[in-house]
Amino acid sequence: MLLKKGTQVKIIAGKDRGKTGEILEVDRKLKKIKIKSINMIKKHLKPTKENKGGIISKENFIHQSNVKNIDIKKTEKKAGGKK
Repeated sequence: MLLKKGTQVKIIAGKDRGKTGEILEVDRKLKKIKIKSINMIKKHLKPTKENKGGIISKENFIHQSNVKNIDIKKTEKKAGGKK
């Protein structure tokens, strides 16, 4: 499956089943991907000089077997290949 940054995917398993989003980051070694506004977690940050701190929401990684590629541009190029 062609999974790279910017590709549109649909979640087929887990708590966010049925949602769609764009890939933000790919970890090929662990076979995990991070999708925009999917699998959100709460992260507690300690205050520093630059950062105010507090609780923030951010995306967490999800395994690539739980997503399906739905990017139309990529599938059209594959379909028109061999004759």
